[in-house]
Amino acid sequence: MTQKRLLIVAHAPSPNTRALLDAAAAGARSPEIDNVEVTALTPFETQPKDVLAAQAIILGTTENLGYMSGALKDFFDRIYYPCLEKTQGLPYVLYVRAGHDGTGTRRAVETIVTGLRWKAVRDPLICRGEWRQDFVEECGELGMLMAAGLEAGVI
Repeated sequence: MTQKRLLIVAHAPSPNTRALLDAAAAGARSPEIDNVEVTALTPFETQPKDVLAAQAIILGTTENLGYMSGALKDFFDRIYYPCLEKTQGLPYVLYVRAGHDGTGTRRAVETIVTGLRWKAVRDPLICRGEWRQDFVEECGELGMLMAAGLEAGVI
């Protein structure tokens, strides 16, 4: 079976958001999943070649003033045109660490990925309100489901 690549691009400026990123990556690297290579990068580290090499992507961001993080916006600004014609249909999922409701953040990301013609494989995971430890488990599940779906060829 051919090795597939799952890219995680997440802004993690705090210990809590780092825990979400680490959980998503750990879930994606679950021992039951053999044929998926997982790469986790910050938005600033991620280059168009990383996106072009991926068969699926997990996007993670904080809610900043009702919008995505500046780091994730920078990522989109840099990869948009190099990836526009070459990544149509790329399966993706989004998670948001939202102090409020995450609506503006979700809408902003969805507007850009709609332009890229990427395909959402599930509704975004919005980790709303006060910090809860179950956000970590939810991100771990998200990573595992995304990698398992990629390995099985269902996404």
